[in-house]
Amino acid sequence: MHPYVTGLKTVFEQNADPAQAGPMAAYMRNQFPYLGIKIPHSAALQKQYYAEHGLPLLAELDPILRDLWALPAREFQYLAVSLLGKFERQLPPEFVETLEDLIETKSWWDTVDSIAAGTVGIHFQRYPDVRAKTLPRWRTSENFWLRRTCLLFQLDYKQGTDFPLLCAIIRENLGSKEFFINKAIGWALRQYSRSDAQAVRDFVAQTPLHPLSAREALKWLERREQ
Repeated sequence: MHPYVTGLKTVFEQNADPAQAGPMAAYMRNQFPYLGIKIPHSAALQKQYYAEHGLPLLAELDPILRDLWALPAREFQYLAVSLLGKFERQLPPEFVETLEDLIETKSWWDTVDSIAAGTVGIHFQRYPDVRAKTLPRWRTSENFWLRRTCLLFQLDYKQGTDFPLLCAIIRENLGSKEFFINKAIGWALRQYSRSDAQAVRDFVAQTPLHPLSAREALKWLERREQ
């Protein structure tokens, strides 16, 4: 284990709260064990650790993330995502391979969505060639978390969203019975409706979306009109 991770592991395990661990695991449908450290406390622990030890070198980030990902308690995956966010505008092009591994491993919405809408979105903006090479493979993957990432990576692009691309990816997933795909479709459309309401209305009207997707897509527009 990388020494940087060993130190973090010690600090977090010393601050575990068993009384909170059970409810936190239950909230995530018992997908993962928890130490019982809530987000504000975790953020404070991280801030103190970084102040005392500094951030790791970029060259050390991959093994550190992988070591954190391998630890059983879910707080360590949250810590990895947070640490990744501090480097997301410095990552080299080939780091997309690490991002893919993180998305495909211990997958659940709490980590995948942060990586997709944050780091992957920025990475694809910085490296169009990486996006052009990666998206076709992720779009057709049997791993629905990679397909969810394709639906969500433009969430923060606003007017810069490639809406025809988003529509094409949505059409590729029509008929899916996977909740996390249909929810992502609605979320992506709802987000873009803040930039081009009519385009989203037209697409929803013309496309046989899952009811969940259609409902989510129009939620913000309907609230605005009330």
